[in-house]
Amino acid sequence: MVYHVSCEMGGKTLSIETGKLAKQANGSVLVHYGDTRVLVTACSAQEPRAGIDFFPLTVEFSEKFYASGKIPGSFHKREGRPTQEATLSARMIDRPIRPLFPEGYYYDTQVVATILSVDPEADVDVAAAIGASAALHISDIPFNGPTGACRIGRINGQYVVNPTWKQIDTEETDMEILIAGTEKAIMMVEGGAREIPEPEILEAILRGHDEIKKIVKIVNELKKLCGKTKKSFTPAVLEASLKTKIEKQSQKSIQTALKTKDKQIRSDLMNAAKKATVEALTPSSLKEAQPDQAKKLEADVKAGFELLQYHLMREMILTEKIRIDGRNTTTVRPISVEAGLLPRTHGSALFTRGETQVLAAVTLGTSDDEQIVDTMFQNSMRKFMLHYNFPPFSVGETGRMGGQSRREIGHGALAERSIRAMMPSYDKFPYTVRIVCETLESNGSSSMGSVCSASMALMDAGAPFSKPVAGIAMGLIKENDRIAILSDILGDEDHLGDMDFKVAGTRDGITGIQMDIKIEGVDEQIMRTALHQAHEGRLHILDEMAKGIESPRTDMSKFAPRITTISVPVDKIREVIGSGGKVIKDIIAQTGCKIDINDDGKINIASNDGIAAQKAIDMIRSIVAEVEVGKIYKGVVKKIVDFGAFVGVLPNQDGLLHISEIAHERVNHVLDYMKEGDEIEVKVIEVDKAGKIRLSRKVLLPANRAGGSVPTGNKPPSGPRSTHD
Repeated sequence: MVYHVSCEMGGKTLSIETGKLAKQANGSVLVHYGDTRVLVTACSAQEPRAGIDFFPLTVEFSEKFYASGKIPGSFHKREGRPTQEATLSARMIDRPIRPLFPEGYYYDTQVVATILSVDPEADVDVAAAIGASAALHISDIPFNGPTGACRIGRINGQYVVNPTWKQIDTEETDMEILIAGTEKAIMMVEGGAREIPEPEILEAILRGHDEIKKIVKIVNELKKLCGKTKKSFTPAVLEASLKTKIEKQSQKSIQTALKTKDKQIRSDLMNAAKKATVEALTPSSLKEAQPDQAKKLEADVKAGFELLQYHLMREMILTEKIRIDGRNTTTVRPISVEAGLLPRTHGSALFTRGETQVLAAVTLGTSDDEQIVDTMFQNSMRKFMLHYNFPPFSVGETGRMGGQSRREIGHGALAERSIRAMMPSYDKFPYTVRIVCETLESNGSSSMGSVCSASMALMDAGAPFSKPVAGIAMGLIKENDRIAILSDILGDEDHLGDMDFKVAGTRDGITGIQMDIKIEGVDEQIMRTALHQAHEGRLHILDEMAKGIESPRTDMSKFAPRITTISVPVDKIREVIGSGGKVIKDIIAQTGCKIDINDDGKINIASNDGIAAQKAIDMIRSIVAEVEVGKIYKGVVKKIVDFGAFVGVLPNQDGLLHISEIAHERVNHVLDYMKEGDEIEVKVIEVDKAGKIRLSRKVLLPANRAGGSVPTGNKPPSGPRSTHD
């Protein structure tokens, strides 16, 4: 039997149905939104995975190019590895649902959103996120949902629910935020803005939450109609006696480690304390007599140790108001900055905040360097890219190198969004820009460190980057009514805390925002306080960044290409290109410049050699120049005819020098005065309505006393002469 529920969302009907497709999954739904169709399935293993202490959830956003009537552009002509856009969509589905599974649920669980039909007017990310929640909620998989999701944009000052991609990509839209949450609280925020003040961002989030409540309502209705009974799951609980032993054995050593400022020393102390606790509470006799039992006891001791560490850190912050490194809740770690430290890059900057350090390098290129974006609903060129790298040495570890993790893609996208809002338009800065952010050390919020270093590196590159952008990560410790909001969180505070709330922007407003929650959501007051505290921290960071570089450099790196933009009439573009590209290829060959011609007549000439660039500009301008009546030109005789000669006065523009205009005296034979290939001076005496050019030579010649001219044979007039009357 097929069941379905529906509601209105953003002027369209959102419908969720189940019972028709993929019935062998634990839960499956088909989401209808406009002409968008997303099949979302949820499956979970029958037995927990042995030997792990984390929840093995995977979320896949399966792009199908047929969904938009496209054939993939790859060599194999079929879908391959997920695109960056698919990875980001999968992360946005994953983040709000992950905290709602029960603690200790170690069963392999997979959510797959298969995109069957794409409507550019109906948000596919939102449909997939709603489908994931619904599939889990009606399944037998333990899940403390449901959640809902929506995107809020602001167009011409008006908030819009689920704006289209075309609307988002216009100058009229200054905000775009994806919000996910339960009926009672916000679980996730992800988006960008153009310097929007905090209160207006909060208003958008709250409007999104109102839409989420409608979605949660219909998902609950669907569960009542056809929901399965949740399979029983009881998380493992440590025996009270073992918890007491662990606390007695390790509490003091954990507290000592927690109050150690240096991350590496703290980590070493904590590992030593854990090892000592395991050895003290796992008798050697048990290891010899019952190795399996001893192994289980070791795992329980480690779990109990980490649980005690979790509670002690949180209690220290809530009760003593002291954080791991000794700071209070609002203090930002010491910051040091340096710009221009890499001599051969086009721009560079190093940003260090506490034990987090990010090096950013800027490369400026031409349109040849633009990235091709080929997804289900996009086929475009990307002129601005920010890539984030997180090598294992940044946390003092070994690991696999090569390829990008989902985390690296997500952090890079957040930093890119935060910087892109302040990038100059392509008309003002006609470069393809790539920024690479190398995480050299990490102890909390390297993504926000990337925003800071990237902003400084762009200014070092001489980009007209109007305002610097800084970012800060906020944390949360919440135990019932006791709450502490933390500015500039450490890695351990992220790991053991309840929230990771990243906010980036200028002095005047927010440009990028991302929030993830590990508890069952946060309310309006927590968000309001976190945004205010983040604003204060951001202003402090901007002040520190200004000590390294305050404004864009006036000179670009000598290694960066210089791009000069000129405009030509659209109807002259063909002449600049020439038949089969012959003309433009010849200009490139003669000058060595890169030349990009746009359909609107704008031409970008790029070169590190100013003389070569000017030569290319002069050659192009001579091609498109219009002949002016009364102006004198040095022209080349192209063809001799009985009634005169055709003279090339400008590239691709010839004029007629009539036989009567060659000399003052009567001319019987043109060849007596000139031959093909001769260079002569002529004056334009007329350009008729048809564009035909009439030239005169005799008006430039001195007349003899009898009113005639001095015969010159086939030699042109000699001596310097102005090119204007």
